[in-house]
Amino acid sequence: MASVVVNAYEAKTRLSQLIAQAEQGDDVTIARRGKPVVRLVPLTEPPQRELGFLGGVLSSESDNELLAPLDGEELSHWDVGDTL
Repeated sequence: MASVVVNAYEAKTRLSQLIAQAEQGDDVTIARRGKPVVRLVPLTEPPQRELGFLGGVLSSESDNELLAPLDGEELSHWDVGDTL
């Protein structure tokens, strides 16, 4: 793994090559007036995320209860109003 430091003007003219070097694992730094300002790094795949925001908080038993139809008493607490 090599370390490459280039100035901004050179980076503009060699961007494709510098990207390829970063993808291969080289440390590519772009400097402005001799001072390092940015570094090119390859992106990694983001970790797979489970759908939903509760992340396993609900179990299959509580899912069934949550999705069960409301009984008459529970329904009486809801004001359904006029429907179209």
